[in-house]
Amino acid sequence: MQIKLLVEGGDMKPGPALSQKLGPAGVPLNEVIQKVNESTQNFKGLKVPVELDIDTRTKDIDVKVFSPPVSELLKKELGAEKGSGDHKQMQVANASIEQIISIAKTKLPGLLSRDLKAAVKTILGSCTSLGILVENKSPKEIISEIDEGKYERDIQEERTETSEEKKAKLEKFFEIRKTKQEKDMKALEEAKAAEEAAKAEAPAEGEEKPEEAEESEEPEKLEK
Repeated sequence: MQIKLLVEGGDMKPGPALSQKLGPAGVPLNEVIQKVNESTQNFKGLKVPVELDIDTRTKDIDVKVFSPPVSELLKKELGAEKGSGDHKQMQVANASIEQIISIAKTKLPGLLSRDLKAAVKTILGSCTSLGILVENKSPKEIISEIDEGKYERDIQEERTETSEEKKAKLEKFFEIRKTKQEKDMKALEEAKAAEEAAKAEAPAEGEEKPEEAEESEEPEKLEK
C-alpha cells in the first residue's frame, strides 16, 4: 500500500487527515510519524514530499523522501517566509545567479529539463511567481540574458558559491527596494482609505444634500 504525503521536514504531527489515510493500513500512527521525522530531519523548515510503502501483512513501513518543491528551496535559501502576494508590485528577496544554479542542480533529476541551463530557466520561472529578484533584476530579464549567452560560464562550471561581497551588494540593493515598496504600499493604502471615506460621506443616489440651516435671527437693523 502506497501513501503520498507532503510533510513539515522533521516535524510531522498527527492529525485527522493523516489518521484517515493511514487507517486502512492498520499501522500505529506514532510509529509512522517517528519514521517520517527521522527520514526528513535534514529538511527542517521545509515542506517535503514523502511516499510511504506499507506492507499491510507484515506492517513494515518504508519511507521514501523526495526533494522539496522549488518554491520551498527558494524560500529556504533566501530566508523568505513566503512568496509575494503580488509579484508585480512586491518582491520578497534578491538572489544571486549562483544560488539559482545551486537549486537547479538539486532539482535537475526531477525536472523535465534537458540540461542544467534549462533547469536554471525553470527555477527562474518560479522566482517570477514568488516575487524574487535575481541579480537585482526581474527573472524574465535574467532568462533573456541567459539566451544571449550571459552566465554561460557560470552554468557550465556549475558555480554555486556566492561571495560575501556580492551577497552584501545584493542585500543592500534589496533593502533600498524594500523601503521604497513599503512607502509605495503605505501611500496606496492611505489613498484607498481616503477614497472609501469620501464614498461613505457622499449622499446616497437619489438623496438630496441637506440644506444649510437658515439663520434664525435677522440681522439687527442699523440705527438711523
